[in-house]
Amino acid sequence: MGLIVALDPPEGVDGVEWCLRLIRELGSVPDGYKLGLPLALESGVEGLKRVAEAVPPGKLIIADLKLADIGYVMSLTVRRLARAGVNAVIAHTFVGVEGALDALAGTCGDLGIKLVLVALMSHPGASRVMAPAFRESLRIVKEVGAWGAVLPATRPDAIREGREFLGSSVKILSPGIGAQGAEPGSALEAGADYEIVGRLVTRAENPRAVAEELVRRYERVLGRR
Repeated sequence: MGLIVALDPPEGVDGVEWCLRLIRELGSVPDGYKLGLPLALESGVEGLKRVAEAVPPGKLIIADLKLADIGYVMSLTVRRLARAGVNAVIAHTFVGVEGALDALAGTCGDLGIKLVLVALMSHPGASRVMAPAFRESLRIVKEVGAWGAVLPATRPDAIREGREFLGSSVKILSPGIGAQGAEPGSALEAGADYEIVGRLVTRAENPRAVAEELVRRYERVLGRR
């Protein structure tokens, strides 16, 4: 448990090559990698597959398309992602269970893919619509048997509430470290299992050194929990 690196290539570069370079440099230091929509749009399934194949064995390879559709469409999407070699996908809770997340959860179970559901996001605008529905989102995470939930590092109170409600069986993944203002280690202190870190690592002069320092910090935090 600890570090997941978000691979979101900047504009003006070959996204796949950018990701491959970082994976070669970071290697097994992170617990996993998160591949976002900009990379998927640029490179397609074959590009995602090249990136996924470069990730060391046993690591999380999370497709972060934040799926939000009817179950049929989300299931079709996940089947294509499975062919790319990802082992986890992120979807939104707000689409509900019946006719949506129930079908997605079934497809993920059949394919052996971990389902991660967004219960709350890290940007300020999430307070307007998502925050009032937070408890219902947590209930949906439990109802569909999701492997993990996304809770923002910028809201440690939400992480603590989520951990209390979800118990220890659901993994909590927390974005918002660094560029969005949360301090590294703060989400783990609040009860998260993983911190999702992007630009703090990927735009660093020495990404591996930054990642290794984060892992050392996380080990200290987890040792105190």
